[in-house]
Amino acid sequence: MKRRTVGSRAASVGPIVAAVGAALLVTGCAAGQITQTDTQVAAIDGTSAEVGPIAIRNAEVALPEGAGPEAPVYPQGSDAETMIWIVNQSDQADELVSASTEAADNVVLEGSRAVPAYRTLVLGQDAPATGDEVTGDPTRGSLTLQGLKRELRSGQMIDLTLTFRDAGQVTFELPVTLPDEPRTKSPEPEGEGGGH
Repeated sequence: MKRRTVGSRAASVGPIVAAVGAALLVTGCAAGQITQTDTQVAAIDGTSAEVGPIAIRNAEVALPEGAGPEAPVYPQGSDAETMIWIVNQSDQADELVSASTEAADNVVLEGSRAVPAYRTLVLGQDAPATGDEVTGDPTRGSLTLQGLKRELRSGQMIDLTLTFRDAGQVTFELPVTLPDEPRTKSPEPEGEGGGH
């Protein structure tokens, strides 16, 4: 009886040991290799939020002018532009009444604040005029964060509150845009060859 038990245990452990060994071999094969993704920057898409029939789409803090891939910064005390699409999904016109954030001394709204029925208010000079989220001929305005209370770097988030005349108030996280260019610094290869 004992021999059979020991033999069956040994038989069941054998495949497990072989599987673990194969996994270690496969894992070790990629060690020291340069991957295709090591120079890519993680994508942070603009924020989406909703309040009543109003949909916030592609909301983000624009990059500073002349910013490159090496950690772009808005210095403390500077002003930051935003890019936001505000889509009205109802047959009743609305209006952006105010905007606020604790990340800046003031938020300035310029241009149009109207969000016509089944149309879009596009805030920001660089915001696209076409796309799936833009309905009809968009009205245009801008939203600027004046007097930043701390420096902002790409990938960071700040809270922004928008208040609409009819739809009410919505607070959401606004990401600072990442640059399109990949990081320029490449890791040093650990050696030539090394394939398994």
